[in-house]
Amino acid sequence: MTAITIALSKGRIFEDTAPLLRAAGIEVLDDPEASRKLILATNRDHVRLIIVRASDVPTYVQYGAADMGIAGKDVLLEHGGAGLYQPLDLNIARCRMMVATPEGFDYESAVRQGARLRIATKYVQTAREHFAAKGVHVDLIKLYGSMELAPLVGLADAIVDLVSSGNTLKANHLKAVEEIMPISSRLIINQAALKLKRNVIQPVLDAFSAAIEK
Repeated sequence: MTAITIALSKGRIFEDTAPLLRAAGIEVLDDPEASRKLILATNRDHVRLIIVRASDVPTYVQYGAADMGIAGKDVLLEHGGAGLYQPLDLNIARCRMMVATPEGFDYESAVRQGARLRIATKYVQTAREHFAAKGVHVDLIKLYGSMELAPLVGLADAIVDLVSSGNTLKANHLKAVEEIMPISSRLIINQAALKLKRNVIQPVLDAFSAAIEK
């Protein structure tokens, strides 16, 4: 039978995907949190999982190193989605892309007065498009983590980041001032693989689709 490879990242996306995989009759035989393996076997001889960084999932799928993958909308927007078919919003790993500032910062006034803002973010493409659409002039500072620190030490006026509970913002005396978009994870498929391996990919796609409709 034709073999397929599914790319996933550790953590919340993997945990939220496990029930969908089970609905498709796929059980992962190793726990990625406990195992150091990067290629995980399943109960199906023709299905294997590879564990990669969340930001790398679209790249593995785009170039055919994986046939399918699950990636957040945030990651896909930064990647650009070239060569990818995105048939399903899985409604998992949900959060919001937000603009956040220090509690004492008057964001609305700064925007109204046409101030040039320094924005720290990992999501440069998304932030650029958001502020351009609003006509707000910004200097974007790319960071890879600890975004909340940037306004606290004067590196930036505001940040653009994913927010779920808001507890991290609160703990660092920041507040969400604007929602850019809701974020959830999507199933992505390599376009060539969809044509060449449809007999294996389609049942997984159908099972995922049925599971999220319940």
